[in-house]
Formats: sequence, C-alpha cells, structure tokens
Amino acid sequence: MAAVVTQHLQRPAALRLGVNIDHVATVRNARGGPHPDPVRAALLAIAAGADGITAHLREDRRHIRDADMAALKAAISRPLNFEMAATDEMVAIALGVRPNACCLVPERREERTTEGGLDVIGASAALDERIAQLKAAGIRVSLFVEPDPAALEAAVKRGADIVELHTGRYCDLSLEKDNSGVARELVRIREAARIAEQLGLEVHAGHGLAFATVPAIAVIPEIVELNIGHFLVGEAIFSGLDSAIRRMRAVMDEARLPVAT
Repeated sequence: MAAVVTQHLQRPAALRLGVNIDHVATVRNARGGPHPDPVRAALLAIAAGADGITAHLREDRRHIRDADMAALKAAISRPLNFEMAATDEMVAIALGVRPNACCLVPERREERTTEGGLDVIGASAALDERIAQLKAAGIRVSLFVEPDPAALEAAVKRGADIVELHTGRYCDLSLEKDNSGVARELVRIREAARIAEQLGLEVHAGHGLAFATVPAIAVIPEIVELNIGHFLVGEAIFSGLDSAIRRMRAVMDEARLPVAT
C-alpha cells in the first residue's frame, strides 16, 4: 500500500446531503416541454435541506441537458456537482459551466444507470489530462470508485480531490432475501472510507441509497457527503419532494448522532 498522508482533512460538523435531480428531467423529457423543471426541483431541494445539487449530463442527454447545467449554475446558491463521463466533450462543457465539482463516472450508452466504479487503475493517461484541466480551472475533481484500496491509491496518483464510494452493491444486497453479504460489503465500505481519508481524499458515498440503507453508511465518520437522487424523486410521487428530502436529512442526522455511553 502507498504511504499514507499524515495530515487529515477537516471533517465538516454535519454530514452533507447532495440531491441528484436527474430524474426530474427524466419525467420532463418523457412528455417534452418544460415541466417538471429541474431548476425548480433544485431550489426546492435546497430549501428542504440539501447542501448541494448533483446533475449528470450524459452523452445521450437522456435526462439532464446542456441548458439545464447552465441554468442550475446560474440559479442555485449551493455547490453544483457536475456528474460526467471523462471525455473531451464533457470537460469542455464543464469548463464553460464552472461547477463547484465534477464527479467523473463510467458511462455506457446502453446502461440504465451507472453500473460500477470508474476504472481508475487501468485508465489511460487521457484521464490524468482531463483531471488536470478541470483542476487548473479551479474545479474540484471527484472520482466515483468501488470501495477498493487499489482504486483509492490510484485516485490519489491521478490527482483527485474527492472519491465517491459506490454503495450500489451494498444496496442491492440489502434487498435480497438472503442478505448475508450486506455485513461484508459494509466492512469494505468502512475500510475504504478510512483508507481514503488517510490518503488525504475527501470521502463521499452514493448510489441506490434509501431511507432503510442510509443509516449504516451515514454512521461512517470519514464520509462527509451522501449523494442521493433516484430514490428521493421516486418517493416524491407519494409524499412530495420537500417531505422526502426533509425525512432523508433527518435519517442522516439521527444516524450521525454520538452514541450515548
């Protein structure tokens, strides 16, 4: 294992919530026209307790569109996290929008959603060049990775500021009738968070999180931000977006409370 960084990052007082508004745009695009408006959803999310907004501009523009990114940057008062593939096209758009951060993710046109972490170990030098371009523009760079020590070490070598640990496998296992693998996956995530912080990386987590699965992730002290989207937009159908976000915020905060001794 690579030598660890001895100076730890300052953790924020409270666990941050980033709300992904992609699937508000999915509903809009299903019918055409301007409704529902992702910018309106972002502003509502911030009012309900979101600390930042995430939006994924995909190559095929299946939900978020270029104009949405510009409108979000102009409208919101909280950090904008631009989720994107590590391509020249997306880097150019990010340099124009100037979000607070860019989260680089793997992307395949045929996938329904992001299926796993970015291959930071086997990626070409082009990834390093794109990371360098973003950082030179003052944009923080996050890499969406599996909770694996080798991936974390590679993220440091490539110049990342942040890693977002992929929680999709943990969430999938929690839905299975025989969920015996959940505990093992949580151990992987906890250990990855510890190593990432030691390496000097800011630690985020996300993918597939819901009310039932958030507490076990929120309690991990090294994780400073959770990014949640699809579940919240789905839950909004039944309770409203404001209510869903406020409840998620409360679940996260309760999980993070110190244990009484």
